[in-house]
Amino acid sequence: MTGTGSATAPDPDRRPATSNPFFSASELPYGLPPFARIRHEHFRPAFERGIAQQLAEVAAVGADSEPPTFENTVAALERSGAVLRRVSAVFFNKANADTDEATQELEAEIVPRLAAHEDAVLLDPALFARLETLYEARAGLGLDGEQLRLLERHHAARVRAGARLGPEQQRRLRELNAEIATLCTDFRRNLRTDTAAAALVVDRAEELAGLPDDEIATAAENARALGHDGRFALSLLNFTNQPQLAALEDPALRERLLTASMGRGGAANGSVAIAVARLRAERAALLGHSSHASWQVADQTAGTTDAVAEMFGKLIGPALVHAEREGAALADAAGVAEVGAADWQFYAERVRRQRFDLDAAALRPYLELEAVLRDGVFHAATLVYGITFAERPDLVAYHPDARVFEVHNADGSPLGLYVGDFHARESKRGGAWMNELVTQSHLVGQRPVVVNNLNIAKPAAGEPVLLNWSEVTTLFHEFGHALHGLFSDVRYPLLAGTEVPRDFVEFPSQVNEMWAEWPEVLARYARHHRTGEPMPPELPARLREAERFGEGFDSVEHLAAAVLDWTWHTVPADELPTADGVEAFEAAALARHGLAHPAIPPRYRTGYFAHVFGGGYAAGYYGYRWAEVLDADTVRWFRENGRTVRESGEIFRRELLSRGNSIDPMAAFRAVLGRDPDFGPLLARRGAGPAE
Repeated sequence: MTGTGSATAPDPDRRPATSNPFFSASELPYGLPPFARIRHEHFRPAFERGIAQQLAEVAAVGADSEPPTFENTVAALERSGAVLRRVSAVFFNKANADTDEATQELEAEIVPRLAAHEDAVLLDPALFARLETLYEARAGLGLDGEQLRLLERHHAARVRAGARLGPEQQRRLRELNAEIATLCTDFRRNLRTDTAAAALVVDRAEELAGLPDDEIATAAENARALGHDGRFALSLLNFTNQPQLAALEDPALRERLLTASMGRGGAANGSVAIAVARLRAERAALLGHSSHASWQVADQTAGTTDAVAEMFGKLIGPALVHAEREGAALADAAGVAEVGAADWQFYAERVRRQRFDLDAAALRPYLELEAVLRDGVFHAATLVYGITFAERPDLVAYHPDARVFEVHNADGSPLGLYVGDFHARESKRGGAWMNELVTQSHLVGQRPVVVNNLNIAKPAAGEPVLLNWSEVTTLFHEFGHALHGLFSDVRYPLLAGTEVPRDFVEFPSQVNEMWAEWPEVLARYARHHRTGEPMPPELPARLREAERFGEGFDSVEHLAAAVLDWTWHTVPADELPTADGVEAFEAAALARHGLAHPAIPPRYRTGYFAHVFGGGYAAGYYGYRWAEVLDADTVRWFRENGRTVRESGEIFRRELLSRGNSIDPMAAFRAVLGRDPDFGPLLARRGAGPAE
């Protein structure tokens, strides 16, 4: 205080810019955030400055005395918010991949503030008036295709956000957005806590009979990390059916594991999900829509709720028929009338061994992480797109497990950075995902820096990291998202990379899964981790046959989750359940769509459906199946178009992956295949063909 002679802490916003790494652009290659310098105390001041700075920039655009032009309005808006983009990218990567108590506390504080800030930018009346003027005159502005697309997207975002509503309606809208953001943060925090607490801990290795020795050793290491020295712990993955269900010999332990998985979040998150659904329904009504699903889908490639319902109608029947065939085979193998949910995967594995002479555990020694990454995922990208990878141990990532790779085009020119963070840890949320630390943009001179996170259990020191086939597929899938970000070649950040409709974003990643089974790729990475011997040549064919056997189960569990999401976001608010009625609500939704299969629970139930109640997939989980229509059609195109893989890859990159949202995504699809999508390949893939 002035005149007291006492020392005071310096105002962090008045320190030199160099004191906070977020206040200026990173000088590291590709703008990689300077993680070695970043400390927790940097986040709040950077958020404060970033929010204030962007509000000032937006106000300046709105107050500009010059008539609105593309450059002084739309491009200026794209340049705004640099500090906020930098700190948000790093902070939310940390919140998901390496959280701690301080991060969670700040997240709970900052998420509603960011929701309010987004409303302030989207609903700024002066800025919207300038955008409206440009939008109405857009045909005569002489804009190129990307500029026109950008103008239209900025205008549409504001109309959808309520820019045309009156002051009182906008006030309520801002309240709703802040409440939803807070509740979604609560949902994620509750789920993280419940999932950690639900780890299945056993006393003796013998109780885990059926698991491979390396998995039992990993369970011992996991127990030690969780504070259960001398015991064995199976931590839960995000989804319902845990991979150990296929191997554990003790049916009671299988039942315990599935019960633990399905019980997560029920008590803590049921009321949160109901509150979120009610608030979303109220917001949709305020914005002129009959439901949140209607509001959401209007800006997706599906376009209408009727289109989504039509998709469900085409896929549910064949999926159930295929699942019933699989269930009959399992019951026969088990010698029972029908197989229960906890036993389905166990007997499915037995049928695969009997029918296809394939033991999933026997694949693991041929699927070592480093080989899958370098000789599988990276080699496939070189084969298809010509790009190459070089690890950069000199570049520090945000966690010791995270590794940085520099990516170059076929001609040697720089493309971007890829960060791989593959191992599970207590500080990381479940699941697998891709995000960006730096978004590609020619406007601001940025090349992409993308991150893939997986949750592969870390074995004891010195032991190999052996994967199951699902983890191999997941790695290829997430790398497909990474390629979408790396190949982005647009001017404006809003249109870059994966900034496409939610029901389109999974399409490129699902296409990339095909290379896991491509003969030239599989032969390169599927080698025994000790001897180097290739996987026996008959195994890949048997693997493909065995995978097809499980398509019915996979389709039903995915569609069931999509239907739950859809029901939560289509029913009127007065038909939503009370907290003790969530299970009945779920059961009724599944029965209404014919998906109440007693042995195939949804891939996610409400209490742990983080995609929907803690993330951005609300009324959008259908998008995985919607995108799979495009994926299956594109896989057939790659195989049958008469071009080399490399030629096809160049077309797919040039016409679709590089375009981001700079053109209509379905126009990009048509530019590749030359036509609209065909449901036929997906129906064939998902078991609409003849019985086995």
